[in-house]
Amino acid sequence: MNQIDTNAISMPVGPQWPDIREAVARLCADFPNDYWNDLDKRDAYPADFVKALTEAGFLGALIPEAYGGSGLPLSAAGAVLETIHETGCNAAACHAQMYTMGTVLRYGSEAQKQAYLPGIATGDLRLQAFGVTEPTTGSDTTQLKTRAEKTDTGTYLVNGQKVWTSRAMESDLMLLLARTTPADQCTKRSDGMSVFLLDMRDALGNGLELRKIDAMINHNSCEVFLDNLEIPADTLIGEEGRGFRYIVDSMNAERILIAYECIGDAKFFIRKAVEYANERVVFGKPIGANQGLQFPIADAYAKMCAAELMVNKAAAIFDAGGKAAEEANMAKLLAADASWAAAEVCMQTYGGFAFAREYGIERKWREARLYQTAPISKNMIFGYLGQHVLGLPRSY
Repeated sequence: MNQIDTNAISMPVGPQWPDIREAVARLCADFPNDYWNDLDKRDAYPADFVKALTEAGFLGALIPEAYGGSGLPLSAAGAVLETIHETGCNAAACHAQMYTMGTVLRYGSEAQKQAYLPGIATGDLRLQAFGVTEPTTGSDTTQLKTRAEKTDTGTYLVNGQKVWTSRAMESDLMLLLARTTPADQCTKRSDGMSVFLLDMRDALGNGLELRKIDAMINHNSCEVFLDNLEIPADTLIGEEGRGFRYIVDSMNAERILIAYECIGDAKFFIRKAVEYANERVVFGKPIGANQGLQFPIADAYAKMCAAELMVNKAAAIFDAGGKAAEEANMAKLLAADASWAAAEVCMQTYGGFAFAREYGIERKWREARLYQTAPISKNMIFGYLGQHVLGLPRSY
C-alpha cells in the first residue's frame, strides 16, 4: 500500500504537458514510417532518432538540473514517450534511460551521479541496458543465478547470464542486478541481491560478451554473458544486498512509462482506423458506416480513455513520492490491453492493406503485441494484485 495520502493528490483527467507533446510531435515528423521500415529491414538501431531526442533534451527529462537535465517529473517523461508512439515512431530504443534513472537518482552516490549523469544528459554516455532477466528464471527475479562475489581487494567478480537485455550493444552503461549473498543464506527471497552501475566500455572483451537476438521486433535485444568479470567496488549502488528494493523503483517507473507508450499506440491505431474508415468506400458508402467496424473502433476508444485515467493516476502518485506499485501494475495491464485492442481493430479496419508495410500498421501491430508479455506479463500482474492488494494466497 502507498504510504502517502492519495486522496490529497491532484489526479489529472487528461493529457498533461502540452508544450512538450507539441515539441516532440514536431521532432517525430522528421522520422516517418519509411525511416522505421528501413531500420526494420536492416535490423538497425535508430541512432539519428535517439540523437535528435537527446539534443532536444527529452531523454534528460528526469535528470535534475544540477546534473545537466531538465529535472521534470515522471509524467513529463511519459508525455514524451506517449507522443513518440502516438505519431507512429517507437521509443523502445531509448526509454530505458528514463526508467533506470529511478535507481540511480534515489540510491546512487553523489560521486556516481557526478560521474555519469551530466554525460547521460548530453548524450555523451548512454544508459540504456537493464540487466535483470535471465534465461532460466524469467520473471522470478529473486531466483536469479548471476553472482557477484567480493574479492580480497574489494572488487567484485561477476559470473552469470542475462537475456532480452535490449539496447546493450548501443549502451555505454548497464544497470546490473546480481546476487551477492546465496539465497539459502537469506531470510527473505528478495534479500542478498545488489545492483551495480556497470561501465560496459571497460568490460567488453574482459569478461563481458554480447550476442544479438534475432527477434520479431527491432528492439536490439541481446544475450549477456558474464565470465569472471571483475568490476570496481564503486560500481555498487547503495548498500550491498538491498538491490532488489532499489530495482523495484525502476520497475514501477518502467511500468508507468510503458503504459504511456501503450496509450500513445492506442491513439495512433484509433486515429488511423477512423481516418481509413471515413475514406475507404465499399458498396457505395464509407466502411465506417458499418456497425461491424464502427462499434469496435468506438469500444477501443472507450477502453483507451479508461486506461489513460489509470496511467495518469499512477504517474501522479509516483511523482508525489508514493511507491505506486498497485497503480503502476494496473496502468501497465490496462494500457497494454487497450493498445492491443486498438491494434486489432485497426488491422481489421484496413483489411488486406494493413499487411502492406507502407501504411505502418503491421509494424506498430507487432510492436504493440510485445506489451502483453513484457516488461511484465499479464498473469504476473494478476498474481501481484491477487496477493498484495486483494489479500489472496500467494499463487507463485
